[in-house]
Amino acid sequence: MAKLSTDELLDAFKEMTLIELSEFVKQFEDTFGVTAAAPVAVAAAPAAGGAAGGADAAEEKSDFEVVLEAAGDKKINVIKEVRALTSLGLKEAKDLVEAAPKTILESVDKAAADKAKEALEAAGATVTVK
Repeated sequence: MAKLSTDELLDAFKEMTLIELSEFVKQFEDTFGVTAAAPVAVAAAPAAGGAAGGADAAEEKSDFEVVLEAAGDKKINVIKEVRALTSLGLKEAKDLVEAAPKTILESVDKAAADKAKEALEAAGATVTVK
């Protein structure tokens, strides 16, 4: 099997419907034994332990924030992605998207931040990782 580049994967995700993407995420989670909610819960432990190892934390940044800068033209898709990434209800997610720029995820690892950024950008949002 040929290895796909990140851009090729992103293009493939852009062509998928939300239902197809949701099914893909579920199958991905089952295959690799991960969940979308795990990075948020796991990220809280390194943040608390980071105070003890202050020298190591200063050298390498391990906690990132995902900030929604703008919802773009497809606000409904962005609201759905925000709900998938967080435990927010429909109204809370809608309010958060409409109040952009707002932080969506805090204290997550690099992989989770990148995954969230890709998902939100695929939905049409403008996102930065800090």
